[in-house]
Amino acid sequence: MNINRRQLLIGLSAAALPQPILAAESSVILRPTRVGLSVNGRMIEMLGFNNSVPGPEIRLPQNDTLSARLENTLEEGTMIHWHGIRLPNTMDGVNVLTQDAVIPGGSFDYRFAVPDAGTFWYHSHYLSLDQVSRGMFGPLIVEERNPPDVDQDITIQLLDILTDAEGNFDRAFHPAHYTTEGRLGDVMTAFSSSSQTRVGERLRLRLINPSVDRVFKIALQGLSGVVVALDGMPLAEPQLLSELVLAPGQRVDVIGDVEADVHVLEQSASKPLLLTKISPSGSRDERQTAFAPLPPNRLPQPGRITQSVDLVMQGGAGGKPHGGFGSWALNDVSGLPRQPIISAGRGETVLIRLRNDTAFPHGIHLHGHHFWETDESQAPTVLRDTTLVEAGESREILCVLDNPGAWLIHCHMLSHQEDGMATWLLVA
Repeated sequence: MNINRRQLLIGLSAAALPQPILAAESSVILRPTRVGLSVNGRMIEMLGFNNSVPGPEIRLPQNDTLSARLENTLEEGTMIHWHGIRLPNTMDGVNVLTQDAVIPGGSFDYRFAVPDAGTFWYHSHYLSLDQVSRGMFGPLIVEERNPPDVDQDITIQLLDILTDAEGNFDRAFHPAHYTTEGRLGDVMTAFSSSSQTRVGERLRLRLINPSVDRVFKIALQGLSGVVVALDGMPLAEPQLLSELVLAPGQRVDVIGDVEADVHVLEQSASKPLLLTKISPSGSRDERQTAFAPLPPNRLPQPGRITQSVDLVMQGGAGGKPHGGFGSWALNDVSGLPRQPIISAGRGETVLIRLRNDTAFPHGIHLHGHHFWETDESQAPTVLRDTTLVEAGESREILCVLDNPGAWLIHCHMLSHQEDGMATWLLVA
């Protein structure tokens, strides 16, 4: 990983995040706005929702209905994708496939039920490389009807920002971003919804990576606990806490007991970088109860595989020639092909063989569904909506395509998506 002349710095001033919006109580209004943010002592212009980077945290109970109006106050189009939510296709927020971009001065009403409890997020899905990298994202938390017994439920959003030589947000076109690992920032940080705790408290940490291209490798210090969910989906058995790898778009839920200052460290650089911390003040009696699994979400189980397809990632610096027009391609096509890679009846179980023929990792995200990563015998392991496929790696995923519509599948390294790495499937 290349480190530039300023190295990787924690550069954001401490600022209070907006109060969560309790969506069960009212309709949500989201307005994209220009926002000033202090980076390394310099105020730079970002974009956000409701005058905030990140946008407001939206919370509502499982099986409730989210009503959200996007009011576009920008001078360019935009729209919102609700990442990880199994929602109706018309609400998915994808240009061409599901809706037209919301023009300046226009609005769009999103309304859908949230069937799964877990950690999700929302973000711009139009000019998304630019708009998301400048701050147009926020958390969407769906609460269990019977939540786990914790003292605090804390959302932590990771972010890196690329600045230019003057310290401003770098909006220049850099061809290398489109052919290598993507637009990696020189400033990394994390936004935590709480900064205080007590020794002995039990915390639920919801980590979200909304960065456009960076894969974060996170260590948590001062906390003894387990991983209880990936991409919003509970694990059948919690996993011991170790290094957490989050590709763009991925989420990890951790439940743990506080032992000291809780440090959130990024470990990709030459030495660990402190992104944020939660500091104890005082203590409480230690809990004696073991960490229990979260209640499972009700998803259809895989059946007999009716179709299988190869999805081959191609292109990038040093890659072999391919048939697409961009730097990147999927199955020799850059951008959305005329025909879907899969056309399936509702409820079919399909196997997708992911093969990364490039020199760089890719985080492959499927809209409208979750899928099972599999082991060597094709047995399902964990549910995800975004899977990280390393350079030269192959992986198989199982998808029960039970949600009708035209669904995007793409690399969530948004530099790669913008220059070709996207396709779609159809569920009739």
